[in-house]
Amino acid sequence: MTSRIEALVRQLDGEAGASYDARAELIWIGPEAIPAIIDGLPFLGGFGRLTAIEVFEEVADPRCGPALIGLLDSADPTVREWAAMALANLEVDGAVEPLRRAYRACLERGTPPDWTEPGGIRWALNALGARTPVVPPLAARLRSAAGAESPGWPVAHLTAVINDLADHDQLILYSQFWKVEGKKTYGISATGLQWELDWTAPWERLVEEARTWSLLEAAEAPAGENVFAYPAWIDRSDFQP
Repeated sequence: MTSRIEALVRQLDGEAGASYDARAELIWIGPEAIPAIIDGLPFLGGFGRLTAIEVFEEVADPRCGPALIGLLDSADPTVREWAAMALANLEVDGAVEPLRRAYRACLERGTPPDWTEPGGIRWALNALGARTPVVPPLAARLRSAAGAESPGWPVAHLTAVINDLADHDQLILYSQFWKVEGKKTYGISATGLQWELDWTAPWERLVEEARTWSLLEAAEAPAGENVFAYPAWIDRSDFQP
């Protein structure tokens, strides 16, 4: 079986079809496959490592933890991001400090906070209880009124939420829009409005520029009682290495 598992691990880097088949078989094998996958990580390329992370998440073996923490130092930002999120999904003990170091490394590299890697690490820290987003009073009340199961705030409240966040020194990165039909929730196209901030600018100016762009987006947002908006934002502390 060992040689078969090792062959499957090597296939994780292969063509999409072969990689998917190897992934499925390794998941089926389960914990017995984990040591070989861990040993094979240094020899896999980016695609293979991402697929290995998927196997780790499906098998949920505690031995994956140190390997995932090690992948936070990968040269590939997508591997780092997926490893961070897997650490949170698997609730790996001892993951918080490595995640904090990985986030600081993002900032030191000059990675914009609205890119997916820092966003994924913030999500992971939230999920592990190591980071709590600042939710000002008005935004909290409007969210509570929308119901615990809602995918955000009713789009009619988006302008008020944007201003409440900015008034409390929160920097809005972008907004996502969702439509709820019965028991189905799905993403819908945003306004097409795109902006890019000068991340070398002072924090206060960034907050106000993001407010201006976000309000323009809110004015063009899709309408409807079953349309919800979820702005993503960061605190000043998220911007300091």
